[in-house]
Amino acid sequence: MSVRLAPCLVCAFAVFANPAAAVPRAEPESCRASALRDESIDSLGPRGELVMASGARAILADLHWPETEPEATQAASYLMGFRGRPLAVSARGGDDRWGRARIEAVAEPASDADEPVDLAAGLVAAGLAHADAGESDILCRGDLIALEAEPRSARRGVWGAAVLDARDGPALGALAGRFVVAEGRIVGVGERADRTYLDFVRNSAAGLTVIVMKRTWRIMQERGLTAATLRGRLARVRGRVEVRRGPTLDIVSADMIEVPEGERALTR
Repeated sequence: MSVRLAPCLVCAFAVFANPAAAVPRAEPESCRASALRDESIDSLGPRGELVMASGARAILADLHWPETEPEATQAASYLMGFRGRPLAVSARGGDDRWGRARIEAVAEPASDADEPVDLAAGLVAAGLAHADAGESDILCRGDLIALEAEPRSARRGVWGAAVLDARDGPALGALAGRFVVAEGRIVGVGERADRTYLDFVRNSAAGLTVIVMKRTWRIMQERGLTAATLRGRLARVRGRVEVRRGPTLDIVSADMIEVPEGERALTR
């Protein structure tokens, strides 16, 4: 499977190679890219784990590997299409809990007529992965969220089904333990000392409640997303569903909550 990058993604390669030149504000320590090094893919482990020719194990940063078929197989095929090809690799922050480096990887052009390929951007643009901060409180690659728009609109890959309706408690509850993307209008905001609750239905047992940690809520407020500005707004959220009184998502990264302006809901 081949994915050609749009011209803006070629620019992203330059940003990747020299992030300080493109980002005027200081990056958080966890997002700072290490020096570039040369690598190549030798094989692929479970859920997109990259086994490098050097023996290093890595995952592409800020991605959630697809949990459905055929998308998982297609994503693996996409990455294996770069097997043995020279990659410019940079680590982002520390290793994950399994000792794998979180990396950005850009494949060098295969010929003079080709362009560099950002592997993570290619997967997201093809609808073969979601952007996801995972356990981090920061999504370092905010560009990946923007790249989801086209495959989401085209209902391609992991976006093949409609985005889940945040008001549909039974459907969300049936996906307990799974990564989901859901959207709806926020009808209630409950601020507490250590967390904030965003409700998409009046009865929390009947639909989604998003639980926002204190630090994350502070970041959202700095971005203008307050209790007053969020009520009645369309919001798209992502994360792993848990079932308590009703379905819930615990949000650690403010980037996992989108409040799109002028966008029609996809749940209907």
